[in-house]
Amino acid sequence: MTSQPNNPLHGITLEMIITRLVEHYGWAELGQMIDVRCFNYDPSVKSSLQFLRKTPWARQKVEELYLRTFNR
Repeated sequence: MTSQPNNPLHGITLEMIITRLVEHYGWAELGQMIDVRCFNYDPSVKSSLQFLRKTPWARQKVEELYLRTFNR
């Protein structure tokens, strides 16, 4: 495995990101911050993973929120 010293998300899976954001904000607040259906209607980690893996712009917003929230 190659080292990625400039990548703050190196070693953090998308599932870990979603789980930690939900624990911190909850689904309702997360859905207000990033208005996507998988966070606002019958939310689950599984449905969020499926959507975010197919939708680069939404994944980028989630990753940016994670970095703003936890990478201090």
